[in-house]
Amino acid sequence: MNSVQDNDSLTDVEAVERQRVTSGKSYLEFLRVASMSAGLYVLPVGDIDPQSSHAEDELYYVVRGRARFRSGEEHRTVGPGSLLFVAARESHRFYDILEELQVLVFFAPAETL
Repeated sequence: MNSVQDNDSLTDVEAVERQRVTSGKSYLEFLRVASMSAGLYVLPVGDIDPQSSHAEDELYYVVRGRARFRSGEEHRTVGPGSLLFVAARESHRFYDILEELQVLVFFAPAETL
């Protein structure tokens, strides 16, 4: 597992994005400590967000892109600068992705793997 503490090359979103692309995955965790974990999640235009609810609280920060987001019964449009809180075990997902979505994801406590 890479973390900012262990790998000085992971000090900005662009560096994390390069590593995520190299991994071939849509999500790359870049920080893990007992109290939280963080990762970068990227969804292309028109993609289907396959995630399901998690056992941890989450905070999303949209770095770039535009889409819709559903959490429980609430729906909203999101774009750069949007902050989204999702309580543990709440059903949620991005949809109608109009521009490639790049989202920082923070789990507290650290996401169960």
